[in-house]
Amino acid sequence: MRVLLVHPSALMYSEIFLRLEPLGLERVAAAARDAGHQVRVVDLQVLSRSVLDAELRSFAPEALGISLNYLANIPEAIEIARRAKAASPGCFVFFGGHSVSFIAEHVLRQAEGAVDAVVRGEGEPAVAPLLEAARDGGLGTVPGVVSAEGRGPAPKLLDSLDRPRPARDLMRKRNRYFIGELDPCASIEFTRGCPWDCSFCSAWTFYGRSYRKSSPEAAAEEMASIREPNVFIVDDVAFIKPEHGDGIAAALERRRIRKRYYLETRSDVLLRNPEVFERWTRLGLRYMFLGMEAIDAEGLDLYRKRVSPDDNFRALEAARRMGIMVAINLIVDPAWDKERFRVVREFAMSVPEIVHLTVMTPYPGTEIWHTEARQLTTRDYRLFDIQHAVVPTKLPLEEFYRELVRTQAVLNRKHLGLRNAVGAMGVLGRNLLRGQTNFARMLWKFGRVYNADRQMADHRRPVRYELPVPEHRASPPRRQELFIHTRPAPPAHRRPAPEADGV
Repeated sequence: MRVLLVHPSALMYSEIFLRLEPLGLERVAAAARDAGHQVRVVDLQVLSRSVLDAELRSFAPEALGISLNYLANIPEAIEIARRAKAASPGCFVFFGGHSVSFIAEHVLRQAEGAVDAVVRGEGEPAVAPLLEAARDGGLGTVPGVVSAEGRGPAPKLLDSLDRPRPARDLMRKRNRYFIGELDPCASIEFTRGCPWDCSFCSAWTFYGRSYRKSSPEAAAEEMASIREPNVFIVDDVAFIKPEHGDGIAAALERRRIRKRYYLETRSDVLLRNPEVFERWTRLGLRYMFLGMEAIDAEGLDLYRKRVSPDDNFRALEAARRMGIMVAINLIVDPAWDKERFRVVREFAMSVPEIVHLTVMTPYPGTEIWHTEARQLTTRDYRLFDIQHAVVPTKLPLEEFYRELVRTQAVLNRKHLGLRNAVGAMGVLGRNLLRGQTNFARMLWKFGRVYNADRQMADHRRPVRYELPVPEHRASPPRRQELFIHTRPAPPAHRRPAPEADGV
């Protein structure tokens, strides 16, 4: 079959700070191609809608799949599905991805026939049998698939992360992918899943708290195939298992592969395994994202981070000693008042690290989707992007946004203002000589993207597609109720590890 895979447009955050290659879509493309299908990919983060329209006309896909890792993209995806059906009435349209997995039936009904199936769970093992069923019938028998025939068997986990390798050759304008000054930047995956259980996160519920690793040799082989000088390691938590991080490092050392790396991890993992991170700095690790989420014990307990403020600050000190620049994330609670914003600004200016702010957002698949006591003020998918408030704010909404933008602007001037731009002329110059403009554009776009007037206007847009009404509960649901993937029960003679230790 002729299969066209689409990634929707960039969200607000991605307009400035990063734009990552759609690694999951590339792996699904590889799996479909391995099954004998002719595959093309359109990434609307870097390509215009006119490119998609041209592909619909010239390629005339028999199947079109849209990746939905983000709730905010669902309205756009439904509209693309309608256009695809209009351009090719017999085209089989399917959705897949992290966020849509939790509300598959709801989205299928909203699409009103424009979407034929939604894939729940991992896409690589599902895409080949799905396309076969689209051609020959039997959608109701495909694991993980929801269609008019009902919900099929439980979704399957990919047997091995080593294959399929992402079909990077199908991507156009790869030079448009970046994260901060790492421009251009590819992405790679060493592990999948997270054994922790933060209340605001759906990574652990999607994978059923499973945790899988690629083999070091396969990881190094894939790294050797990446042309870009910079690589973002997309693992939810990097190097949980130190022997795995060491194994990949050894394989890269044998191949003499050197790049600049950006990764995400937790404070307690960094403190537990400092030797692994030190080894990776010698390979080129330059940036690290730490989801601190809160600067006090009360906030950390609320989000069930299972670390202390002391752990977080000791981790920052450890990263500084290693020469790693850290980007800290803090979650903005809509209950913050002016004084709380002031305290956070004061903290952010007192540390050398980059500080990012995201707004607390209940998502389907998280515990707080069911337990958050405050009612949603909107169910507009487009506002569920961690940059808008979707539950009541203590401050009037416009005042909340002005405090949020004021705080973000202070942090932006600290790291991306003119003084720092002058200091970064070497980086800018090297990037511009290679024709890379993403980092340069990032330095000057903040005011156009982040402003309270725009955010307020977003709330006033007409709403056609809305999230389902959450089922509020006095206590958290049973964990298995939230899981997309489930793991086989361990043998009776094995004792499960305590949940609190996270590994």
